[in-house]
Amino acid sequence: MSPTEFPDHVPDARPVPPQPHAEVPGPEASAAAPPPSPDASAPLPSRRGLGGSASVSGALAPPPHFVEGRVVVVEADPKWPYLFQREADRIRDALGAKALEIEHVGSTAVPGLCAKPCIDVLLTVPDPADEDAYLPPLERAGYALWHREPDLEGHRVLRGPDVNTNVHLYGPGAAEAERLLLFRDRLRTDGADRGLYERTKWELARRTWDSVQDYADAKAELVEQIIARARAAAAPAE
Repeated sequence: MSPTEFPDHVPDARPVPPQPHAEVPGPEASAAAPPPSPDASAPLPSRRGLGGSASVSGALAPPPHFVEGRVVVVEADPKWPYLFQREADRIRDALGAKALEIEHVGSTAVPGLCAKPCIDVLLTVPDPADEDAYLPPLERAGYALWHREPDLEGHRVLRGPDVNTNVHLYGPGAAEAERLLLFRDRLRTDGADRGLYERTKWELARRTWDSVQDYADAKAELVEQIIARARAAAAPAE
């Protein structure tokens, strides 16, 4: 399983085995990006009406960003920050002080960056293993637990009730949460790395894959390089 990659869904009716995680790594990018996607101005796809089970033991319907073996990548949409804020407000209303931190992560959190049309939310709670403390209120707010990785710093993934949303839940001080923020902030502030990552994503989106995770794995090496540069830039000068 690749650390900074958010879990995505395989279009299969069988139970979903544990899968990896969020938007990162890849091979050398091609020099030119493709023309703007015709879907760039389309609203973020909704999960409503897709059917499937919300249980962690059963498969949900294929996400709207994985179609016939291709990962849907679209131009940056100015609605994404507002859609994140709506989810953050809904989570805060449900959990109150139990929501220690709510952050927008993944490519939709980077202004101007192309992305899968999926809002990735980083949620920190006091203890991910104590599901009784946070899961019932989140379920009442419309979220469904989809994935557990207790051995990966207690990682849980919940899927949102409206637009295509993944909530990545960790406990305080989780190293993977820090990596997601480092990666996001590097792409927000470094144009060279943002451009390299974007060209890589466009190139990989042209290919066909067995699952979204295969697409994510193809980016893993590049993600690690970008995170390493982010750490080096943040290190105090000697």
